[in-house]
Amino acid sequence: MKIKIKKKNIFTIVTLVLTVSVLLYCMITTDSISTLWHLLHQLKPQWVFGAVVAVIATWLLEGYCLHLLCAHLYPEWTYGRSVSVGMIGLLYSALTPFSTGGQPMQIYSMHRMGMDTGRAGSIIAVKTLTYQVVMVLYSLVAVVAKLHFFQTSVSNFSFVTIIGLISNSVFIALVFLFTLSETLTDRLVTGCIQFLHRIKLVRHPDERYRKIHDQLQTFHDAAKLMGNSAKLYLTVMGLSVVQITLGSLMPYFIYRSFGFHTAPVTTMVAAQVFVSMVSAFVPLPGASGGAEGSFYVFFGMFFQSTILPAVLLWRFLTYYSNILVGGIVSSVAGRIFYQNKPQEQELPGEPSISGNLEDSVPQPPAPEEPHKE
Repeated sequence: MKIKIKKKNIFTIVTLVLTVSVLLYCMITTDSISTLWHLLHQLKPQWVFGAVVAVIATWLLEGYCLHLLCAHLYPEWTYGRSVSVGMIGLLYSALTPFSTGGQPMQIYSMHRMGMDTGRAGSIIAVKTLTYQVVMVLYSLVAVVAKLHFFQTSVSNFSFVTIIGLISNSVFIALVFLFTLSETLTDRLVTGCIQFLHRIKLVRHPDERYRKIHDQLQTFHDAAKLMGNSAKLYLTVMGLSVVQITLGSLMPYFIYRSFGFHTAPVTTMVAAQVFVSMVSAFVPLPGASGGAEGSFYVFFGMFFQSTILPAVLLWRFLTYYSNILVGGIVSSVAGRIFYQNKPQEQELPGEPSISGNLEDSVPQPPAPEEPHKE
């Protein structure tokens, strides 16, 4: 078993080692190590403290958003469980390509804590959808507010931004359209896939259709199970806005800790939103390489010669800390929360969640029927 686990994680380990090695090599060859050492003695502690507080606050908000959704179905579900599930999601999202491991591991952990797998899948699906909606709207506001500045400062900015916004907006629109009319959505999806197949952009149209349909069905069934609680969804979305804002303030805290102060905070927040959008397309654990590269492109104009030390500190705060703290929380949660399991709330007419999220979670075996003489 230990050998299998090591083989399964070797790609992630190699990716992380190569990324850190390249970054350190660049810092050594450009004298950025000495610059970082000098900066560490000159850092303004109040801004470093603000960055650390912002990181912790994003973790707590991630847990609280999950807790609101969990408590809707399980009134006895505790906040500690929700924070643990949130950190487990951040940990495995950081360790898997395209962040694919975070959601299944969250569902698996919730199941081990006593939650029905279907309900766990519904909660994670709704949490994912609300966050995506907020992120797209947040990005649209950032584009409208800072479009001219980044068009003149970052090459190919318009292309990257349009691709990111369109891909995310289309999926969200399909989810809502699927809720209104499954037939119409199927026709649109089928037509688009067939067109992409004709122009050689999609090789296996039937397989692609099934994947998209399963994802849409998962979100649709999740919304049915959670119910039409506008207050709940708006609260979660509002907290997500705060969470994204705090995460996007991280480069500004680093910028001020270096002693800089001329760049507007709104511009740097917008730049971080664009970095997150670009990084989402990198198919490596933690968007390794893409995250560092996009940060370099968008923030190089602000940090100038200190950009590489800034990349290193930013990456530690927003990525490696998730792995470190997430690993600790995952270990502790297994000892504390996998024992006493809360009671679930009975809901009439629950639909089953049949998307990819549930399929990735191992189901308990059915009990054997007693032998009759």
